Amino acid sequence: MQIAILIFEKLTALDAIGPYEVLRSVPGWEVKFVGPEKGHVRTDCGALGLSADYSLDEVSAVDMVLVPGGKGNRPLLEDETVLSWLREIDAQSKWTTSVCTGALVLGAAGLLEGKRATTYWPFLEQLREYGAEPVGSRFVEDGKTITAAGVSAGIDMAFHLVGQEAGPEVAQAVQLGIEYDPQPPFDSGSPDKAAGPIVELIESVAGASSEEWLGANERA
Repeated sequence: MQIAILIFEKLTALDAIGPYEVLRSVPGWEVKFVGPEKGHVRTDCGALGLSADYSLDEVSAVDMVLVPGGKGNRPLLEDETVLSWLREIDAQSKWTTSVCTGALVLGAAGLLEGKRATTYWPFLEQLREYGAEPVGSRFVEDGKTITAAGVSAGIDMAFHLVGQEAGPEVAQAVQLGIEYDPQPPFDSGSPDKAAGPIVELIESVAGASSEEWLGANERA
């Protein structure tokens, strides 16, 4: 499997690195970090750097493409170079995937039209703007398109993909190899489980982020 993970300035690190750790653990699978340009990018908090070893024009065909989220993907919604690349990759890919708000980039490329999809829960309804049917689920598979919910959901999606392509035994071996056995000390990982004030806090933060996103696009 040839896999491309799109990276860009101000992406959310775990959106890319979580699936990477799962996918790169399968023998014979190659994962490439691809950016609008070659070179280093900084994640959304600025403290971590990742390296795009390939530019878009150096990767024209892969079996799987993954688009992460993060506030840095706001400009990508109107970046025709990136959107055209995604459409070209999708035309021959076996799997087209996203994590968190990466789904909105797939939507902007026209790749979610008429499909069921998910994303980070505060942004779920925005999927309708791209002709998608929002589904509140850990990850959603519709044909060859798989969208994962917020951040950590990308890990679960990656295990699903390994199970689909390499078999459940391989997926289970990778799971044990990285000791993925979540036992969180709190049960507030979804809006259905979290206390009302916690949900309201995250909604307020996400709402400010959404306004910033829309404002940036209007200025562009």
